Amino acid sequence: MYKITLPEKDTPKKWYNIVADLPVELPASSQTKEGQQLENLPKIFSKYVLEQEMSQERWIDIPKEIRNVYKQVGRPTPLFRATGLEKYLDTPAKIYYKREDMSPVGSHKLNTAIAQAYYAKKAGAERLTTETGAGQWGSALSLACSLLGLECTVYMVNVSFKQKPYRKTVMHLYNGEVIPSPSDRTDFGRKILKEDPNHPGSLGIAISEAIEDALTDEKVFYTLGSVLNHVLLHQTVIGLEAKKQFELIDETPDVLVGCVGGGSNFGGAAFPFMKDKISGDLDCEFLAAEPSSCPTLTQGEYRYDYGDTAGLTPLMKMYTLGHDFVPPSVHAGGLRYHGMAPLVALLVNQGLIEGRTVNQTEIFKTGKIFANTEGVIPAPETCHAIKVGIDEALKCKKTGEEKNILISFSGHGLLDLQGYDDFIEGHLTQ
Repeated sequence: MYKITLPEKDTPKKWYNIVADLPVELPASSQTKEGQQLENLPKIFSKYVLEQEMSQERWIDIPKEIRNVYKQVGRPTPLFRATGLEKYLDTPAKIYYKREDMSPVGSHKLNTAIAQAYYAKKAGAERLTTETGAGQWGSALSLACSLLGLECTVYMVNVSFKQKPYRKTVMHLYNGEVIPSPSDRTDFGRKILKEDPNHPGSLGIAISEAIEDALTDEKVFYTLGSVLNHVLLHQTVIGLEAKKQFELIDETPDVLVGCVGGGSNFGGAAFPFMKDKISGDLDCEFLAAEPSSCPTLTQGEYRYDYGDTAGLTPLMKMYTLGHDFVPPSVHAGGLRYHGMAPLVALLVNQGLIEGRTVNQTEIFKTGKIFANTEGVIPAPETCHAIKVGIDEALKCKKTGEEKNILISFSGHGLLDLQGYDDFIEGHLTQ
């Protein structure tokens, strides 16, 4: 079977909260010496997502209004068998990919953008602020705000603002305001620009600017596209659908791979399966693929750190390269983040998830192979997961094992063609 689909009626009605099933307790976010970060949270986020952030409940109802918008934008998404790639690799492994690229914005990000916009409007918001790297999250939030009648301001990492002009076009089409970060719009942005007028920016800086903006107006909330518990919670629709799709073909995954920047795509795909791993009902490896230029899981420290550069967030226990880390300007802008979702970090620390690194040349080579064998052009971020999936399939070729490999296909690369062109022309660095 090449494509496994679900009817609209099987769109998940509940999100899965892995906090209820963790093998050890999740370390709490910490108050800082100034004592303002936790106090500021109700001014930054709607009360509804804060309730989800702190929830210990295993299952959280998805409001009917959100489920209707999920269906409107294409959920449930299909699960494909990558038979062309399998043939190219000459592997006995079966490779599946869950296609989040088929949403209107071309990525998984809409799953939480719709939910966060819905809850913010319910709490009385008129405008949302956020950051974006490659632009996928900014595009998703711009569309969600447009659908739900909110204004949207996006602080886009400066290097991606220049690298990916058509992401800006998409956000503008959805009525989003897009500002290169660091900017002169905020005190923190002006501080960074004073030190370096040509600063490439980082997700940490853009987060600081978006939070500062939200704190200046009681009708404005900040929204985050990854890292926090409630964001990963909303993304579990990916894994919940995938579980049903594997049940339809009477299979289970032996290896699950996703790319990680902040961890939302990976967590969303992995956590519903991780539930069965923790309970002993599933034997599966969980592999998190990250850029070698931003090796948070493989070289970062597991400790408390800020989620942003200015230190406006509470301290979270996570793998981190340091909140002042400025990553190289690789094309996978969605993965250029210094930290990691505390939930993903905890499971890595417990040995239930393994981090893998991939360099930039490898990912574009992988994207070209996938495009030629499956016909779909993956986003640079997604290529990290595909590369690790290919590595696992080639191991099966050596051993003869017939493993099922599930890749979370987080987004398409149709707005990342400059990176592919640089690769084809031989202009990319490692």
